[in-house]
Amino acid sequence: MAGERILVVDDEVSLGQFLEIMLAQEGYETTVVTGGQAAVELIAAGEEFGLVMTDLKMPRVGGMDVLEAVKERFPHTEVLIMTAFATADTAIEAMKKGAYDYIQKPFKVDEIRVVVERGLAKRRLVRENLALKQQVQKRYSFHNIIGRSRPMQQVFQVIERIADTRTSVLVTGESGTGKELIARAIHHNSRRTTNPIVTINCGAIPENLIESELFGHMKGAFTGATSNKKGMFQAADKGTLFLDEIGELPMLLQVKLLRALQERSIRPVGATHEVPVDVRVIAATNQDLDVAIAEGRFREDLYYRLNVIHVHIPPLRERVEDVPLIARHFLKRFADDMGRVIDDFQPAVLETLLRHRFPGNVRELENIVERAVTFETSNMVTLDSLPPNILKGAAALAEASPLAELPPEGLDLEGMLAEVEKRLLRQALDRTDGNRTEAAKLLHISFRSMRYKLDKYGIGEERDG
Repeated sequence: MAGERILVVDDEVSLGQFLEIMLAQEGYETTVVTGGQAAVELIAAGEEFGLVMTDLKMPRVGGMDVLEAVKERFPHTEVLIMTAFATADTAIEAMKKGAYDYIQKPFKVDEIRVVVERGLAKRRLVRENLALKQQVQKRYSFHNIIGRSRPMQQVFQVIERIADTRTSVLVTGESGTGKELIARAIHHNSRRTTNPIVTINCGAIPENLIESELFGHMKGAFTGATSNKKGMFQAADKGTLFLDEIGELPMLLQVKLLRALQERSIRPVGATHEVPVDVRVIAATNQDLDVAIAEGRFREDLYYRLNVIHVHIPPLRERVEDVPLIARHFLKRFADDMGRVIDDFQPAVLETLLRHRFPGNVRELENIVERAVTFETSNMVTLDSLPPNILKGAAALAEASPLAELPPEGLDLEGMLAEVEKRLLRQALDRTDGNRTEAAKLLHISFRSMRYKLDKYGIGEERDG
């Protein structure tokens, strides 16, 4: 590619001059030095090149010395060995030390063009892969999962401690809270990051196909099995398997999954042998598995096998202080994607968002901001760009608020909020005849949160008494 820097190292001055002219005609920025010592000094001084072309046999400092110096200082620079004395042994030695190819003198101009372009193309590919890997790691680093609230900081502390282990993890939280994002952050901050993370939604695959999807199958195992197929476990070998919506897994498959986790091996459908697998399993659910166990829909032994480490993602309404931060993150992303210049939200918009309950959590907020950026015509997001249901809901909540404004004498905010919360908890229980699961649904909170709040205020004891 034109503009790439190339270093030519040869003790034969005429050959260096020839290569300098030829490569310049191809558009390359070429530096020529006479002898290996000059090349090593140039590299040591920090001069970086896309490609180094070096003669093998030179007095005092030879081509192998140049190769070692380049690879030590700039590992991703490609090195081409030029020699009139090529043997299989010297070629193998050069390759072992990091040369990408060698070319035998005398060579043709067309041959040089092809070898040079191939070397530079290889370097570009390596750099692109490194950039992509860095982008992935940045995207899924803990510091880029958005949340400054205390609940999210506690989540970060837990997953940072357990990321680089092989321990099974159970991630719980309502739909839209970002469970898969957490799973991917754990994977990409572990030593397994160079291997795949494979995702399967246990609730989206028909029951008669999910065993084959998980464990694979052998040719002829069932109608339509025309060839051997690897399952998700084998695809995730040495990496991570993310089992989303684990609560939807059929009971028969729960038994087989438990065995796979215990034995660290799987048996494809129709196979007579076990296949060992090295897989770290992260499972996620928006269900309360305690309830599922009590109702006989989920195996208790599998629950304990998966729930070695439990990470609970709080719903957005329980960390409202994160709403402006997350909203501004999405605003920048969508504005950049759409080529729009939108600087911020009007204060009234942020106030409206803070009043919203977000039953769809972060995913809902993302959709709201994307819609707002699509419809907005000014450089600030206005109320007119918000969905009508958000505006109606916020207005209704403001109207129902027990306090319109702060009284002159001030108030006990914590006490007032506690009284409001207790009153709503009792109303929800009354409306559902004491059914805590249904009451939690009415209040748009998890069963776990419901149980915590009832214990906190002693409401369960009131009703039991």
